[in-house]
Amino acid sequence: MKNFIEFDGVSFAYEENEEGLTAETVIENMNLKIGKGDFVAVLGHNGCGKSTLAKLCNAILVPQQGKVYIDGIDTADEDRLYDIRQRVGMVFQNPDNQIVATIVEDDVAFGPENLGVEPSEIRKRVDEALKNVGMYEFRSFEPHKLSGGQKQRVAIAGIIAMQPDCIVLDEPTAMLDPRGRREVMATVKRLNKEYGITVIFITHYMDEAVKADRVIVMDKGKIVLDGKPKEVFVNIDTLKKIGLDVPEATELTHLLIEKGVNLPEDILDIDELYSYIINLTEEKN
Repeated sequence: MKNFIEFDGVSFAYEENEEGLTAETVIENMNLKIGKGDFVAVLGHNGCGKSTLAKLCNAILVPQQGKVYIDGIDTADEDRLYDIRQRVGMVFQNPDNQIVATIVEDDVAFGPENLGVEPSEIRKRVDEALKNVGMYEFRSFEPHKLSGGQKQRVAIAGIIAMQPDCIVLDEPTAMLDPRGRREVMATVKRLNKEYGITVIFITHYMDEAVKADRVIVMDKGKIVLDGKPKEVFVNIDTLKKIGLDVPEATELTHLLIEKGVNLPEDILDIDELYSYIINLTEEKN
């Protein structure tokens, strides 16, 4: 399968010296390939380079060294900036910073209007986008009257209406309550599974990361772990060494293993752990 996003020896620093980089390089010699339709979660503590990676994915930033390619397009090619932004949409942490209109449906229409889409097509896209995120019945509402989770779903609808191939979400649930987080996560998963939209989901919540197909863990501008959730989260010592937690079920599993309970190491959620324990209990009886 063709790579949709490719980082080839990418380095980036916010303050440059004569060599083009500083001692505090935010992204350092990164190589990364993400296929079309992938759902990738990116983890790491604050300052590890997650948000910089996100901005490199749609040419908000361009690398000082190396290349970033989006669907084969070099992000450093200013003449192709429009093409890149059409392919990759960004959703940020605070939906209030992304909502620009006073009515929900007008806000969702803003992006397609700026792309020069025909009015009849815009109407169709707005309705479909709001239905896709479960916000159609709120189309005439004022955004400031919505909950945090609802606002974030409107922001996602605004990106969907532009019909990108990929959505990059930079800690979109960080300011939300648990219900809002669940709403946003369910929406993003459905867009990925039903419509094949490539998703890069940057988060610091382990329970969100385990729902991705692939997890990338960053530290000091480098990728330290990369694989399926079950492959990544068994590395408890590595994750804790760089200041990250593991899913609660995984930690509890390892405590039980240390006590002699016969369990697989790669359990990720409580329901899975419960099933194994019930089976072990039934076998003993």
